[in-house]
Amino acid sequence: MSICSDPAVGDTGAEIEALKQRIEALEQQRQTAQDEGLADKQRATQASEKDEETPVKLGGALRFNYFNGEHSDDLENRYGDTGLDLFRLNVNGEFDRLFFSAEYRFYRYMNTIHHGYVGYQLSDHSEIQGGITRVPFGLLPYGAHNFWFGVPYYLGLADDYDSGIKYQYSRDGWDTQLAFFKNAELGNAGDLERYSYDPVTTGATANQESNTVNARLTYTVNPQGSCSYELGLSGQAGQLYNADTAEDGDHWAAATHLDTHCGRWNFQLQAATYEYNPKNPAGVSTETITLGAFADSYEIAAKGHVYVANVAYNLPVNWPGIQLLTCYNDFSMLDKQINGFDDSYINTTGCLINAGPTYTYVDIIRGKNMPYIGTSDADNVLASGGGNRWETRFNINFGIYW
Repeated sequence: MSICSDPAVGDTGAEIEALKQRIEALEQQRQTAQDEGLADKQRATQASEKDEETPVKLGGALRFNYFNGEHSDDLENRYGDTGLDLFRLNVNGEFDRLFFSAEYRFYRYMNTIHHGYVGYQLSDHSEIQGGITRVPFGLLPYGAHNFWFGVPYYLGLADDYDSGIKYQYSRDGWDTQLAFFKNAELGNAGDLERYSYDPVTTGATANQESNTVNARLTYTVNPQGSCSYELGLSGQAGQLYNADTAEDGDHWAAATHLDTHCGRWNFQLQAATYEYNPKNPAGVSTETITLGAFADSYEIAAKGHVYVANVAYNLPVNWPGIQLLTCYNDFSMLDKQINGFDDSYINTTGCLINAGPTYTYVDIIRGKNMPYIGTSDADNVLASGGGNRWETRFNINFGIYW
């Protein structure tokens, strides 16, 4: 009898054959699973790489404020107050030569857009922006080192954003910015919930800026050296429309500045002049103009000279977790060109502490005829005056940024 004819041996051969088939099937399943796993990993890697290359970036900040000073006896008796300063969201992106940026802010008492524009990179040295964009005037990006800023900001002459179009060309140390702004950022002069100070329609005044042209030219000496010097000239002029009289007045401003970076030091100097010529109805003074922002408004002298002198020093630090410690003294004043109006001053001494994603400003602010510093009437301090005495505010602002 042959082996193949033996029933027991035949059954064993069949089992072996079946086992081989099952092994082959399992091997095929394993290979398929491996291939699918590899594909999943490849897809995940590609998605991760795609995420890293995503042209849209999201960011934001959360800030809290502590303050104390001569606001009221109750405040001093409580040793100050603290609370939410703001929560903000940012989005920035670029697609080839097209780019955009926007920021929206949430305060305790209002919500508003900070800026929002779309731009196009015309060449390696030039670009154009349209939307709510920064006004090119004076020291940029900021005319102060501290959290509270200085006189130019409260006059609408620093960190100002309006709605229009801006062109910028930078090359070989030269920077030229030309802009046309149809109106202030919101397009509604009666809305006080805004970030930038602009002429507003409220109470007995109904003025708003319109069709403003800006030009800013700077030249930086030794931009790559240990000491660099930015010299600049700025100018702006536009209409000042009055809704009550339906007539156009005008406004203009001009400035020159020096911004020096030398080792750990930064020095800023600026001199500016401005004038508003409103077409108010009979009985409404033309010696003042009403500005508004942060859900409030106040009057300022219709014309004046503004002076800025700031100094800052980046201290070398080896403290754990501290990346930057910058201490500064920022001084600015408004020399009002209206007879009988008391001048305004602000001086801030403090430090900025950067630890990881957090930034903390610790400031002692001394002001004379300045809004929000002491007990003086904020409606009038930048106009005829508000007590004409020095007052103090101690301020700490803590923020985390992402």
